[in-house]
Amino acid sequence: MPSPGPFAWFRALARGRRPRALSVAVANLLPLVGVVALGWSAGALVLLYWFELGIASFWAIVRALFAGRPSEVERDGLIAGPLAERRTAIPVPGTDLRIWLSTLLVLPIFVPVLAGVWFMAGVVTVGVAVDGGLAPDALDSVAVAMLVIFATEGATTLVDYIYLGEYCEHSAQTAVRGVFFRALTIAVGGIVAAMLIGAATVGPDAELSAIDPGVAGLPLLLGIVCVKAAFDLVGLYRDGLTEVDESSALDLGLSYDPPSTGPIDGSVADPVRTVQQPRRARLAGALTTPLGHPGLWYLGALPALVAAIFAIGGDWATAAALLAVAVGAPLSLAALDHELRYGLVDYRAGDDALVAYDRLFDVPLWRVEPWDETDLRVKRGRLDRRLDTETVVIELRDGEHRIPGLADPEPILDVFDRRPDRPDE
Repeated sequence: MPSPGPFAWFRALARGRRPRALSVAVANLLPLVGVVALGWSAGALVLLYWFELGIASFWAIVRALFAGRPSEVERDGLIAGPLAERRTAIPVPGTDLRIWLSTLLVLPIFVPVLAGVWFMAGVVTVGVAVDGGLAPDALDSVAVAMLVIFATEGATTLVDYIYLGEYCEHSAQTAVRGVFFRALTIAVGGIVAAMLIGAATVGPDAELSAIDPGVAGLPLLLGIVCVKAAFDLVGLYRDGLTEVDESSALDLGLSYDPPSTGPIDGSVADPVRTVQQPRRARLAGALTTPLGHPGLWYLGALPALVAAIFAIGGDWATAAALLAVAVGAPLSLAALDHELRYGLVDYRAGDDALVAYDRLFDVPLWRVEPWDETDLRVKRGRLDRRLDTETVVIELRDGEHRIPGLADPEPILDVFDRRPDRPDE
């Protein structure tokens, strides 16, 4: 009989929900010990819960950074949309982990949002419960409990999420969504705690500033701990509800499958013909992109306003420089967006498929085979007529691919069996 590996006991301990259950147990037993054995006040209890939210937010960002699936980003988003279509990831040396480019696009949004949620939760809870400060002994014990929770949450992330490979099933969005439920739990629990303490100590009509959390009784504090533990258990078994949602006809609205990590097949059968946008179409497309993204001009509104102020004062050199920034910044971003979407893309047409290939990152973007399309159209808008180009629209079951500004679209059209509709003719 073969002997178990050196880490067999470790895998057995980490199986199922045990690491997460251990983390939830520690996070709820420490406040219980603090209230019963150390005589914590409501202020110490709420302060620890607030720190727990900050710790959970930190490790949620770590989980999001190393999520194994790409993040879902709107394709129409300026610059972020075409960048997210690049299935590119940065490998972490010595591990199987990768940091997806799309993850780096959404993290600058998640970090300030989580920081704002943590700050607002502190305003509505800690700002009331710790108004009079804490005793040094209580502050020391809260600090120790905070370190224990940080270590436990970190161990759960390293074992359950990274070591056992749970990260392979998550994108950055799904990796952080649980922390918002915990934020709601702590914020609502803190407000309810403040209301109950106020009703018990001052009166039902008391203002929050008049509440003295230090005189709350033991039964009330234990009730707050139990309510918080109940919400944590709901969050712990939310994954189980998601599994039920995915495996049955009962739609609970919890299931969500992030984009897959499967590579896109970039090969096409010979003969291969490559089509690119001509330079005139690339230039014209960059100049007309702001028409589809009016928000670009809001970016230039502030320097234009400051330029007008300098012009009124007679400082024409500064006014001209600011006006150049007001015009150049939106056009530069528009040019970058258009180049990423179309200018830096080769369309490789073969007998069996059409592949869009990105020259910047050297990766295929999408692949369409002749039987995938549901409709094929060739359009000639006002810009196409001026440039003597055409736009090919390939309809699919779950969306469409639009290829504008082609001088000769025939190699692309020859991939498909049907002839295209030409509504503009």
